Amino acid sequence: MTPISETDVILRLVVSCILGGLIGFERESLDRPAGLRTHILVCVGSALMTLVSIYGFTSFDTVTKDPGRIAAQVVSGIGFLGAGTILREGLTVTGLTTAASLWVVAGIGLAIGSGLFFAGIAGTALVFVTLVLFGQVERRHWTNKCRDRIKIVVRDQPGQLGRVGVFFGKHGIGIKNLTMHHVPKQKVINIEFVLIIPANADMIKIFTELGEIDGVISIDKP
Repeated sequence: MTPISETDVILRLVVSCILGGLIGFERESLDRPAGLRTHILVCVGSALMTLVSIYGFTSFDTVTKDPGRIAAQVVSGIGFLGAGTILREGLTVTGLTTAASLWVVAGIGLAIGSGLFFAGIAGTALVFVTLVLFGQVERRHWTNKCRDRIKIVVRDQPGQLGRVGVFFGKHGIGIKNLTMHHVPKQKVINIEFVLIIPANADMIKIFTELGEIDGVISIDKP
């Protein structure tokens, strides 16, 4: 294998720094747990480990060289870092997009470290467009909606959850998440919903109609 020049090494590390910084800048602008520096470090680190994996052991003729081995460890190891950005607040989970951006930044670093400049730059462009453009569309879409949490106690009988779900759908209310707890002795089910509710919804009217559904025992806001 032809040794890599110092100029090429510097070029790959600098490009990985720039590409990781572009994605990190977007995360930093939204005050996410992992921002500019974290994404740069992940991208440069992945590129550096790829360079070492490919070119670092060329002088050891007796060593069986498998460049993909270190790359595989980078991909699996970045999961621990991504997990640190995921937060749970009650039933709401945040940080998944930032964890995914760290994971894809590691992939970009691997591509640049391997000399696949076009793949790394194209991947960065797609990720940046996804985060910026689609992020604006997503935020604009949710500005007319709010998130709320309610607890409902219903009779433990077939089709009860379906009736409640159909009711929410008729009123344009989305179900973000739900948890259920059966109480066999009382023959009831406690259901906690995280709902996406239109801003112009008449919640008093909705709660009144919800309470009139057969099998709904009580409604409460935690």
